[in-house]
Amino acid sequence: MKTEIIKWTLRLLPALALLAAVSMASAAEAGGPGYAYGGITGKSGNCLDCHGNAKNIGDRYFIDPVKYEHTNHARIGCPACHDSIGGGHPGDQLVPAKAGCLECHGDTAEEYARTAHAAKAACNDCHNPHLVHAPNEISGQEMNRMCATCHNNEGMVAKHARWLPQADLHLGMLPCITCHTGSKNYVITLYIIKREGYKRNGEFKLAGHAELEKIAGAKGIRSMIDGNGDNYISLAELGLFNRNPAYKHLRLQGVLTPETVTHNFEILENRWDCTFCHASGPDAMQTSSIALPDKSGAFQRVAVEKGAVLDTLNGPPDFYLTGASRNASLNKIGLVIIAGGMVMPVGHGFLRFLTRKNRKGKEHQS
Repeated sequence: MKTEIIKWTLRLLPALALLAAVSMASAAEAGGPGYAYGGITGKSGNCLDCHGNAKNIGDRYFIDPVKYEHTNHARIGCPACHDSIGGGHPGDQLVPAKAGCLECHGDTAEEYARTAHAAKAACNDCHNPHLVHAPNEISGQEMNRMCATCHNNEGMVAKHARWLPQADLHLGMLPCITCHTGSKNYVITLYIIKREGYKRNGEFKLAGHAELEKIAGAKGIRSMIDGNGDNYISLAELGLFNRNPAYKHLRLQGVLTPETVTHNFEILENRWDCTFCHASGPDAMQTSSIALPDKSGAFQRVAVEKGAVLDTLNGPPDFYLTGASRNASLNKIGLVIIAGGMVMPVGHGFLRFLTRKNRKGKEHQS
C-alpha cells in the first residue's frame, strides 16, 4: 500500500511543479503577488509602478507619486477604494470598482446634504480623491480655488461689494469658508509670499517649496523663520524674518481661517456685522501658525507665539486687523504721551487750588 502511494506521489510531482511554475509566471506577468494591493504591505506601491509613470499610463490615469504619498488616502492605499482589481489587471480589461465617498465619510455627507450645494455639486467636483489633504494642510488660496470652479471671482467681488467695503481685498485675504461656515473659533495662518519675478514692484504670489528651498539651502525652509530650531515661532523671530535683507522679496501674509472646518456651507447673519472680526477685543484672534510648503504641495504648520501675529511692529507688514492689532511698546508710548499731555492742565489746576487763599485778596484788589 505504501509503495503505491509513493509511486502516485512521484508521478504527480512533475505536474505539481508545472502548475506552480505557471502560477508564478502569471503572477510575475501581472506585476507580482498581490499586484492590485501594492504588495504585502497592503499599500499602493505596485499600483504606482504603472500609474506613477505618465509616459506609460497616459495623463488620464496618471497619479503623481510624490503628491499622492502625502495624502490622507495614501495611508489606506489603493485597494481601499479599488478592491475589485485582480491579478490579471490590466490585461483582463475589467473596469475597476470605485468606492463611494459615503462609505467612509458618512457624517460629512450627511452634513453636506443639508446645504444648497448638495443638489449641484458632488464630492469629486471639489475634491480630487488622489490629492486629498487635511484642511490644515492646504492653503487658503487652494480652498478658494475649489469654490472658484463654480463661483466666478469677479462676480463674487461684485456681489460682495454691494455691502462689503474693499470687497476685493477681503475676498483675496479670506477663504470663503471663513464667513460661510460656523466655526466657533478662528485662527490666523501665515504663508510666505514672494514678489513675482523678484521685481521691486512685482505682485506678491504664494511661494512654492522649490523656490523657498533654493533660498533656504541645506538648513531647510523652516530655518528661515525658526532660527533656533525649537519648532516654535516667537515674536522676535517674526521680526527678524521681516527685517532680514536676504528676504526683501519675501513677505508673510496672514489669512483668517476657521479652527474647525465643516461642510455646512451657509450664509450667517453675524458675518454681515464688521465687528465680528474687527472689534473682537484684545483676547480674540490670538492663535496663529506659519504654514510652510513641502514637496508634495501640502503645508506643514508651525505654532506661533500667542498674539504675535497681531503685533503691529514685528508681525506681518500687510496684516492689520482693526480692533485687534496692537503693539505693547506703542501702547506704553501712547500712555506716556497722554500722561504728558495731562501734566500741564492738571498741574496748573492743582497749583491754582493750592494757592487759592493767596490769590483771594489780590483778586479783589485788582
